[in-house]
Amino acid sequence: MNTLVIALGGNALQEGGQPATAENQLEVVKKTARLIAPLARDNRLLVVHGNGPQVGRLVLQNEYAAPITPAMPFDVCGAMSQGLIGYHLQQGLSEALQKAGIARQAVTLLTQVVVDQNDPGFQHPTKPIGPFYTQQEAENIAADKGYTMREDAGRGWRRVVPSPDPKEIVELSAIRSLLNAGFVPVCVGGGGIPVLKDENGSLYGTAAVIDKDLAAERLAEDIDADTLLILTAVEKISLNYGKPNQTDLSVASADEMEGYAAQGHFAPGSMLPKVQAALRFVRSRPGRKAIISSLEQAPQALEGRAGTRIGAS
Repeated sequence: MNTLVIALGGNALQEGGQPATAENQLEVVKKTARLIAPLARDNRLLVVHGNGPQVGRLVLQNEYAAPITPAMPFDVCGAMSQGLIGYHLQQGLSEALQKAGIARQAVTLLTQVVVDQNDPGFQHPTKPIGPFYTQQEAENIAADKGYTMREDAGRGWRRVVPSPDPKEIVELSAIRSLLNAGFVPVCVGGGGIPVLKDENGSLYGTAAVIDKDLAAERLAEDIDADTLLILTAVEKISLNYGKPNQTDLSVASADEMEGYAAQGHFAPGSMLPKVQAALRFVRSRPGRKAIISSLEQAPQALEGRAGTRIGAS
C-alpha cells in the first residue's frame, strides 16, 4: 500500500467571503473530508494543513484582549491553531471515513518542528498570515503595530512573518507509530510549531510560521512516502498566471519547474513554496511523485487525469 501525504491549503479549511466562525470552518472541513477520505482506501494517509488565517486571528484576539488577560506568544498561538484545526479535521475525517466504510480513525498530533536560528527567513519575513486588507488599511496597521505588510498575489495585503526552513520533526516517531497502527495522522499542522534547539538539546518556541508545503515535504521524505499531494485553490500550476498568455501545466520535469521558478512565474508565499516542496520531494529518492492540484480534483489528480505532475527528470 502506498503512503500518501496530503498538504491542505486554506481553501480546504475556510470559505472566502464567509464569516470566520467555528461553525463555518467545521462545515468547510467536513466537505474537504468527504473529498479526501476515500483516498485512505488504497493509501496510508497523512494530512498536513495550513494555519495562516487562523493563527493571524488568534494573534489579533490575544492582542485585543491583552488589557484583560496576558497575550500568548506567537508559538503558543501556533499550537492553539493546530488544536482547533486538528479538532475539526478529526471530526470531519473520522465521520467521512466511517461513512465510506473505511475502518480508520483520524488522530491529531501536536507537532513541533525544529528550525535554525540563523535561517535567513528570520531577516526577511515572507509568510502571509491573518486576514486580507486594502493597501491603506495595511499601511495604517504597519504604522500602528510595526508589522511587515505585503501584497499577496493580487488578493490584497496581509501581515507577513518569518518562515524558516523545516529541519527536523520532533514527533516523527510518534507519527510513524500512529500510521503503522492504521490511524490517519493529522500532523505538522500549520507547518508545525517552530522551535529552536539549544546546545543542550532543549527546545523553545520562536515567532515564525513554517510553510506548510515545505513541512509536508519534510514529513513525506522522513516518513518515506511515495506521493506528496499538494492541494490548493487552482487545478494546475500556471505560467503567466492571470495574464492573457496564461499556460497551464499538466506534466513537467523538476528541471523545467526550477527554470520557471527562476524566471519569476511563481509568487513567494503562494505557489513558489509548493513548487519548491515538490522539487525537493521528487529529487529525494527515485520513483517519488509530487502532484499539485485543487481539492475538488484530488482523486483525479492521483490517477493522472488532473493537476500538475512533477517528475524528477
